[in-house]
Amino acid sequence: MTARTDATTADGTRMPRRGLGLAVLIVNQLLAGVGVATGMALAAILTTDLTGALAMGGLAQSSSVLGAAIVAVPLAKLAVRSGRHVALATGYALAFVGAVIVIVAAASAIAPLVFLGLAAFGAAAAASLQARFAATEVAVPGFEARSMSLVLWATTIGSVAGPLLSQTGDTVGQAIGLPPLVGPFVFSAVAFATSTVLVATLLRIPKAGHLAIDPTATPDAASEPGPVAPATPASASADAATEAAAVDPAGTPAAAAASVGTEASVTTAPPARRVGSWQALRIAVREPRALVAILAIVCSQTVMICVMVMTPVHMSEHGLSLSLVGVVISIHILGMYGASPIMGWLSDRIGSIRVIGIGAAILVTATVIGILAPPDDVLLLPLALGLLGLGWSASLIGGSTLLTTTVDERIRVPLQGATDAAMNVAAACAAAISGVVLGVGGFAAVNVVAIFVLVPLAIAALRLRMIGRQATA
Repeated sequence: MTARTDATTADGTRMPRRGLGLAVLIVNQLLAGVGVATGMALAAILTTDLTGALAMGGLAQSSSVLGAAIVAVPLAKLAVRSGRHVALATGYALAFVGAVIVIVAAASAIAPLVFLGLAAFGAAAAASLQARFAATEVAVPGFEARSMSLVLWATTIGSVAGPLLSQTGDTVGQAIGLPPLVGPFVFSAVAFATSTVLVATLLRIPKAGHLAIDPTATPDAASEPGPVAPATPASASADAATEAAAVDPAGTPAAAAASVGTEASVTTAPPARRVGSWQALRIAVREPRALVAILAIVCSQTVMICVMVMTPVHMSEHGLSLSLVGVVISIHILGMYGASPIMGWLSDRIGSIRVIGIGAAILVTATVIGILAPPDDVLLLPLALGLLGLGWSASLIGGSTLLTTTVDERIRVPLQGATDAAMNVAAACAAAISGVVLGVGGFAAVNVVAIFVLVPLAIAALRLRMIGRQATA
């Protein structure tokens, strides 16, 4: 289907071309990737050095992730009220302020202020995650997952380059009089400032969700073309059957109108009054497919953060160089974003639930390798971190696509904000705990805890599978 090159909203506002919006999002994600990855690659080591406590390394990531959780819902509300471009620009502007605060606080050796800066820094992560939903709004119908994956893939270049710039940033920072490990945050500040200007001036999506609907298409028709792949336990195989057996928020059977291989909207429309983020979340968790989507997003992010945040500290403790730390984190980020176009294509072709199952299996494999790998192994550790990123990519894209195509359009944007907030709160808790777990049980214990995080997703997937079998019977 060919999308219109322009459109007009109900209030008469001219909409930009879909291709322009996607191009702006791609370039912006590249810059944002540099900003986030350059600073956060060394945040745990910086706070550990400032405080002298190993557990504070985990709290550094917790501060950033918690900051992302705090702003996720307000940014979603801002997207509904003023447009995605305003929400994204606001998020990156807050991250710029956070980077400046970290620079000032670290230069002054005021550790508590560093955590405040990292919390504001986390707004960039919230904005980058919201950008994946913006990609579905500028996508041609039927290609939402692929558009989302392209935007995530654009983050690859910046995110992989970011940690590799850590040593250069540190050198530049010390050359201008900053303490060690602070210079990379200067690079982050410049990247976020550029992102803010780019989104504020070039991106225009007056109302979140508007471009997601083709003028000639049925609003809830978000089919996934292509053959249905053979079932696997992790993917809750009975996609079509569970759609027929799905239960709406009121507890009544949903219409069994979806065909095989199609992930249609099955959640009943909410009340006419405006639905808040948390109310939207309560509505969605009653629908088994939406619950799987939410848990896929929340659990994959939590597992990834739990292991990734402690990897630099683990490597540093065992005498591995800062440059090698940067290489391992770059491999991890390459796994996160490099294969995202493949994950988007798979989501559109074989179904989001199956991609979620693939992601969960990869995450389990990564954590098992992390448990078994020797502390100074320079081959298994990068492999584990690369697979960790790849599993996150599959689960996040599959979950985000399933969430977008499963719920009613009127609760979609507030639900996206609530899901991202829940994801970041869970990840913040995991990051805080991981520092303590690393100190008590080592890196293997961190990976063991990460495996248990996937249990709720497995339970929800099994429940969905049982519903599908009952419907088939």
